[in-house]
Amino acid sequence: MNIKILQLVEGAREARGLTIVIDVFRAFSVACYVFGNGAKRIIPVDDLEIAKEIKMKNPDYILMGERGGKKPEGFDYGNSPTQIEHVDFSDKVIVHSTTAGTKGLVNAKNADEIITGSFVNAHAVIGYIVAKELEEVSLVCMGKAGIAPSDEDTLCAQYLKNVLENRPHDFQKTIDYLRSYESAQKFFDPEMPWAPERDFELCLSLNKFPFVLKTEPYRNGLICLKKVESIDEQTAMERNKEIRMKKIDF
Repeated sequence: MNIKILQLVEGAREARGLTIVIDVFRAFSVACYVFGNGAKRIIPVDDLEIAKEIKMKNPDYILMGERGGKKPEGFDYGNSPTQIEHVDFSDKVIVHSTTAGTKGLVNAKNADEIITGSFVNAHAVIGYIVAKELEEVSLVCMGKAGIAPSDEDTLCAQYLKNVLENRPHDFQKTIDYLRSYESAQKFFDPEMPWAPERDFELCLSLNKFPFVLKTEPYRNGLICLKKVESIDEQTAMERNKEIRMKKIDF
């Protein structure tokens, strides 16, 4: 399996094969919590005006997202997992617009298949990748607004790659490092209430969700995210080992 770690919007455009678009702080962590609370689908949109237009035509849809980390005017929710942790989204459609993660999804036009990535569903992502038995996998780190690298996304990509390649990875060291990393400081700054401290904990809750989020074509040229149940990576690896053994001609 050829696993490439790519960066930012340009990386999304270069991605081939199964592509995992990563945004740990906070878009694709939030998306998992939304689906965990029952959402039917998420429509990722990189343009605020398009997001608002969709909401205008569909008043029962929920607007969620950020610009500069903060909830845009007229939106129902920001991009904080803490804010929506206990909100019931049963059968709801969410329109999600962020400055990094959603840009990666809409720019990965050459990928064969696109799913999202974060620590909260990391092993589901790994299980999904292993079960596919693919030759090419692209891990796209969206960083700051899709234009500057940020270590939380790169470390998530490296975590996925390490597990897939049977290399050791100390996740506690990742947490300790990110706690003092610049992009996490907003979570510990009382002057930034739109990024509560609990967001840090929720975004780094390793393997909380047993599903992946996969893009599908949607109406009017848009895409949507749907929840796809996955198996854990150990089960996937054992299953593939059994398949390979059956193929051996003694």
